[in-house]
Amino acid sequence: MILDTSKYLGKCACGREHTLRTKLVVCEYGALKSFDKYMDDCGLTGFRTVIYDTNTYNLPGITHIRADQEIVLEAKGLHSEKGLIEDCMKRFVRKPDYVVVVGGGTLMDFGRWSAWKLGIPFVAIPTIVSSDGFTADICSIIIDGQKKSIPMQAADAVICDMDVIAGAPMFLNIAGVQDILAKHVSIADWKIAHIVSGEYFCQKVCDMAQEALDIMDRCAHEIAAGKKPDLEAMAYTQMLSGLTMQILSNSRAASGAEHLVAHLVEMKPRGFENAHGLHGECVGVGTLMCARAYHKLAQRESVTVHPFVPIDEEWVRWEFGDLAEGILKENENDVLKTFDPQSIAEHWQEIRQVIAAIPSYEELNLLYADIGAKHTLEELGIDPAVEDSFLDISSAIRNRLTLARMTRLIEK
Repeated sequence: MILDTSKYLGKCACGREHTLRTKLVVCEYGALKSFDKYMDDCGLTGFRTVIYDTNTYNLPGITHIRADQEIVLEAKGLHSEKGLIEDCMKRFVRKPDYVVVVGGGTLMDFGRWSAWKLGIPFVAIPTIVSSDGFTADICSIIIDGQKKSIPMQAADAVICDMDVIAGAPMFLNIAGVQDILAKHVSIADWKIAHIVSGEYFCQKVCDMAQEALDIMDRCAHEIAAGKKPDLEAMAYTQMLSGLTMQILSNSRAASGAEHLVAHLVEMKPRGFENAHGLHGECVGVGTLMCARAYHKLAQRESVTVHPFVPIDEEWVRWEFGDLAEGILKENENDVLKTFDPQSIAEHWQEIRQVIAAIPSYEELNLLYADIGAKHTLEELGIDPAVEDSFLDISSAIRNRLTLARMTRLIEK
């Protein structure tokens, strides 16, 4: 399957002109055998630096593409951190004409950052489909101890060899299922933000995210029924979701309040000291918590709101400790100040309708259990007591308008 990205380009009904850097997305069995042909099709020539980690370099059956320089990073302890990425770049024997990254979501940030820094193209070769970052232009990295999602350079091409994907452990693919099913919440958060504040909204991009969600929902229920995973369809959903981020130059359609669990697991504030887990696993648990909290809110026939009050500094310092300064800075220009809180009350029935489209906690929890996905805080090493304050803690780390963040304006 070759994904035609051109159909998403051009003038849109939303009033914007949509562009994409990614011109070629291939999801086919044996795709790496034709890698040089695909590079020729993209006009990518010259000195090629290929980055692996020790796990992806030694994958059984991996096709090692031609390289003018190979860099193999130690997989143990590897994470998306600015210092580690810059250390990797110091190993370049010269400025490449383009860089190729073979790996998962973490390693892709090494390619995005390096390509952006050097002003060169980059090509992604996914080895798993556990997240939707392969076609995105968002770099989620740790800077000064705080997780940041930064607009960065997208891949010029994504070559997904399904023979490689098929060899990945199933739990990695299941994490990818959870990452896409999280769109139940992220799409809702985006729609609610648009309703309440008039935030920019594009129906075409939302439809792309919804298509990815619908396909993955089908795949998840087939797995739960004991059928063979449709890996090609699962990979397609990840690529499509990533393109929504590239079109918007942000993760609005793909990441809402539910995604912040993954950031908290990496940042490790109070209650998350022993937290661990794959991105999709963390996001999956976050989706469950948001589904339960949002549906509980929607049981209320109406809500009363109060004027905006800045986030409490004492509370931030208690919850986040050494991370507090970064959290306070993130909240300086609080998005909650940009609209009249009364808008939440006035549009409450519309908000409830949006929430109604999210599956219930019970339905999602059963599905996760049936496909062997992690679905509890304890499975991630997170203190279960965190759930009571999850919406407040999670929404504090990203200044994005979500229903979770809006709860600061809603009377208890």
